[in-house]
Amino acid sequence: MGRHSLPDRPQAGAGDPRPRTRRRTVAIATALVLTIAGGTAVAVQSGLLSFGSSCRDDPVRLALVASPDLAPALETAADRARDQSVTSDGRCLDIEVTARDSYKVADALRAGKVPDAQIWVPDSDLWVERVTGDGRATEVTAVGNVASTPVGVAVVPAAAKALGWPQQTYSWTELVGATLDNDDLALGAADPARSATGLLALTQLGTAAAKTKDGATQAAALMKALSQRVSDSDGQVLDTLPRDSSGTEQGNPRRNRTLVLSEQAAYAYNSSADKAQNLGLFYPEDGTPRLDYPYTLVDGTRLTTDQSRAAIRFMTFLRRAEQLRLLERRGFRTSNNQAPRALVTQAGGRAPQPYARAAGEPASTAALQEALGTWTITVQSARITTVVDASFSMSEPVPGTDRTRMDVTKASLLQALATFTPEDEIGLWEFSTELDGAKDYRVLVPTERLGDREGNGTQRDRLSAAFGDLKPVPGGATGLYDTTLAAYKSATSSYAKGKFNALVILTDGVNEDPGSITRAALVRTLQQLRNPDRPVPLIMIAVGPEADRDEIEQIADATGGSGHEVTDPSQIHTVILQAIVAAGADA
Repeated sequence: MGRHSLPDRPQAGAGDPRPRTRRRTVAIATALVLTIAGGTAVAVQSGLLSFGSSCRDDPVRLALVASPDLAPALETAADRARDQSVTSDGRCLDIEVTARDSYKVADALRAGKVPDAQIWVPDSDLWVERVTGDGRATEVTAVGNVASTPVGVAVVPAAAKALGWPQQTYSWTELVGATLDNDDLALGAADPARSATGLLALTQLGTAAAKTKDGATQAAALMKALSQRVSDSDGQVLDTLPRDSSGTEQGNPRRNRTLVLSEQAAYAYNSSADKAQNLGLFYPEDGTPRLDYPYTLVDGTRLTTDQSRAAIRFMTFLRRAEQLRLLERRGFRTSNNQAPRALVTQAGGRAPQPYARAAGEPASTAALQEALGTWTITVQSARITTVVDASFSMSEPVPGTDRTRMDVTKASLLQALATFTPEDEIGLWEFSTELDGAKDYRVLVPTERLGDREGNGTQRDRLSAAFGDLKPVPGGATGLYDTTLAAYKSATSSYAKGKFNALVILTDGVNEDPGSITRAALVRTLQQLRNPDRPVPLIMIAVGPEADRDEIEQIADATGGSGHEVTDPSQIHTVILQAIVAAGADA
């Protein structure tokens, strides 16, 4: 996750101060922005920019869209800027602030839409990463951070007592496990697909669980249980708390006694709630991820020089002591190194909870994607048939290793298999040319529930063994087109309602069967077979340099799916999860 510095960073702006790599264009844009900001500050201090009332006659108008929790503070700051006649190049600032869920703005930007705003302040840099990682998206440039707040687990008084708050400390897995094991401590969270708070906590949970025995299975089980008490947004999850004074609301099993919540959200709740119902806040000892509120310019190429300079002028205005106090009074942290005791106390934090511990290394994009992918297939059970290229070219070595493409592919598929639950249906085909008579493909394991038993083993056991037995066919070529059509017909005809249905095809080459259907005919037939009411996206993954990225994208797109290219087969696991998330979002 990227972090960007503001001028005099140690005094404010609560993002992670350690440098992270970003695209060169963003770095250049940041440098230019900070130069402008510095020049503006000097001009103000030198009296070159007037603050007279005449500046109001021709103000610089900017629209700013912000995360709903931060928007009220920014609106107050914008009002102050107008009242104080704060200027940029002699023109007053007129900033209009609108609250909008970060995921909704991110989705619009990823679709290439340009919102009616020049500045975007989401609650987390993960939304900015998601936009900048999409080649079709509207360009955005993060130039600093407005504030931060750690993510923990808030508890009503009855739950706090049962969990030993504040003296007892927990890791993420221990804390979530304790709440899920006791119906009286029901844990709620916002949907990780729509909430940075939910996704950051989910990633921390998955990372911690992965270090334990059967970690992937344990993480999936925790996610499955957590999914039963998910709300659409951070605001809605607060509405699931008990309403009676005891904090238990006996007889209502849908009420949550514990919540994945940010410190700021707990602060705001406690500031408005009856004192008898104030929440306590756990800060897990293995790290509390943070929301970091990046200040982001939208589609900088369409901004005028006056707008760009005014946007940065408002950012520097937010760094004034008066605005920093405003943010802290709203429950936000404004320093990387300080946890104001009054703020923490009002949010429900107490020693020995490690509320002052520095935030750990931000989760990588890959870790966030894996957590979200696992969540997607856990919450909505999946039915996925995997089709693996067994042509002889799969015996080629992977550069820099002593393993073949097939060896690494098998290892990556086994890793992916561990993320699925017993309710998921997974099957396996292999293909080359003329594997089964005139057919280029062969069904190795029919697509069935992983938990189904047959003889002494389960479907998961059968798949694990079949993955391990995959071998390149000596002299085998790539019968891609006929295999794709047959597998897609099978997947659509066996569609499972209520599950996430998909077909995954991995190939390291182009079609080499001269007697097969043509590409044009294949694409046309797939388009005819596609049924929006029974979606089965085709996820095609090109492994190695011989595969044709344009071809697989064209074929996959005909089904509403996606094409991907990996240079290293070990990336297959992550790509499958990425594709599942993308397909699930479009379903």
